[in-house]
Amino acid sequence: MASVFTKIINGDIPCYKIAEDNDFISFLDINPVKKGHALIVPKIEVDYIFDNTDETLAKMMVFAKKVARAIEKEVVCKRIGLMVVGLEVPHTHMHLIPMDEEKDLSFSNPRVKLTPQEFLGLADKISKHI
Repeated sequence: MASVFTKIINGDIPCYKIAEDNDFISFLDINPVKKGHALIVPKIEVDYIFDNTDETLAKMMVFAKKVARAIEKEVVCKRIGLMVVGLEVPHTHMHLIPMDEEKDLSFSNPRVKLTPQEFLGLADKISKHI
């Protein structure tokens, strides 16, 4: 069965897309830890990140860097943190999270609430920097 991310990639589920190329897609997390929290997802569905090819992992990091730099231009923060957890959705993905201190990367923090219009506006602003 296709993961939720494969359904997003295929256009079956909408997302707040930031960037896309032949191999990856990036979109805002709909339950963000911080404003600007985005996901980087390979288009090929592989559950565990280290089961991907070396080439995919290298390309994924370069793609993530482009998205992180774009987020930094729209969200005030000290830096963008990178997390790979991979338990919640069986499809490789990275979390890019704006942060000012280490505790900003905790998934136990209260989630940020944004309206659909705020998500759309933020995704549009970030995508213009890609």
